[in-house]
This record gives sequence, C-alpha cells and structure tokens, in this order.
Amino acid sequence: MKALITLFATLIGFAGLANAQTDTESLFVVLTSDDAETQMMAMVLATQSLNKDVPVRVLLCSDAGELALKDSESPAFVPADRSPKQLLMGLMNNGVQVEVCGIFLPNRDYTEADLIDGVGTAAPPEVAEFMKQEGVRYFTF
Repeated sequence: MKALITLFATLIGFAGLANAQTDTESLFVVLTSDDAETQMMAMVLATQSLNKDVPVRVLLCSDAGELALKDSESPAFVPADRSPKQLLMGLMNNGVQVEVCGIFLPNRDYTEADLIDGVGTAAPPEVAEFMKQEGVRYFTF
C-alpha cells in the first residue's frame, strides 16, 4: 500500500511538472539585435507562440527599435517570403503589445510620431512589474 501511495504521489508530481512546463502565462520577447535574420527568428517564434494561444509582448531596444519606425524596411526571408517587420505588424494586428524601450527615442533623432501606429514607449517601472509576474517567460535576441 505504501508503494502504491508513493507511486501515486510521484505521478501527480510529474503531472504537475508537465503542466507547469506547458502552461505559460505570457512570453516576453526582448529584441535588441539589428541583424535581420535574428529579428526574423524572434518574430517567427513570437508568432508561433501566439498561434499556440500564448500571450506575447514585444520590447524593441537598441538597433531593433528601428523595426518600429514607419519608414524602416527589412528584408524578406524564405520560406515565409515575409520580413521581420511584416511579422511584427501581424503580431500587432493580433493584439500583441509592442513597445520601444524607454531610452530608444530620447537618444535618437526620432519622436513618437515616427513610430508605427500602435507602438508605445515602455515605462521601466511598468515593465519591471510585468517581468516579476509569475509565469512570464523571456526570449532575448
């Protein structure tokens, strides 16, 4: 009987571990790279996560902030034949919160008017609150 109880407890533990690994509450993608291929992979993974019903939030910092500019372009990649910017726009069209970091605009010759409609500027205290939430997973590129 004791062995049966131990086995049952172990199975419950494994079931809990499996659920913990698949029940992601949110994915936080922080992109800093100016490399278009790296940007594409970040947007592909964010899109795939969203397609799996995982809420996604994107923070663009450093040179990756250029993706959020109205007049910026990025190359298309196969096999999707789409660009990182196109995937970013698709994420936004599906309700994903996209922001540039709080120091992006003040340290460049851009203003909020230069950003794609719907892209915000991250407030560090609010981002810190979001990051400390249980269940937030991070991808940094």
